[in-house]
Amino acid sequence: MIGGKPPILDIIMIDRLTKRAEFLQAARGKRAAMPGLVLQMRVRSPVNARTSASQGHDPDPCRVGFTVTKKVGNAVVRNRAKRRLRAAAEAILPRYGLPGRDYVVIGRAGTLTRPFALLLGDLERALAKVHGRTHLSPAAISAPGSGPGSGPVTAESETHPDDDRRKS
Repeated sequence: MIGGKPPILDIIMIDRLTKRAEFLQAARGKRAAMPGLVLQMRVRSPVNARTSASQGHDPDPCRVGFTVTKKVGNAVVRNRAKRRLRAAAEAILPRYGLPGRDYVVIGRAGTLTRPFALLLGDLERALAKVHGRTHLSPAAISAPGSGPGSGPVTAESETHPDDDRRKS
């Protein structure tokens, strides 16, 4: 690549939910509870899609918001849980999120103690459930990590050798 821009991959654009009303609207949609998280999803109306298109964005990007209640812990614990949820969403939503949808990922007490690979699996299963499918197919085939040999993340593929969680 001489003198040009890097090639742009065809991946789904992900925006953030920022307003309380958007979170409340997503709460009225479909939901899936998993051990590490709860996922809420709603399909946005075409009016919102036209609004975002007039602002220069893609017509209907996928949007995501994160929340963790005070029941989970203090602010430090809640922020750590949100960071884990953001990392999981960044890994999964570009491949399996659908355009024109709002997703809210809610942290649970198990969000912090659950191994990250299982948290990724929880998000994948929750997405399949709210989309009404038994399994997921990638929304963007050319997304990073969606090529051959990059199937679903398993607990074995994401464990560290020093991470011995067996009880003695």
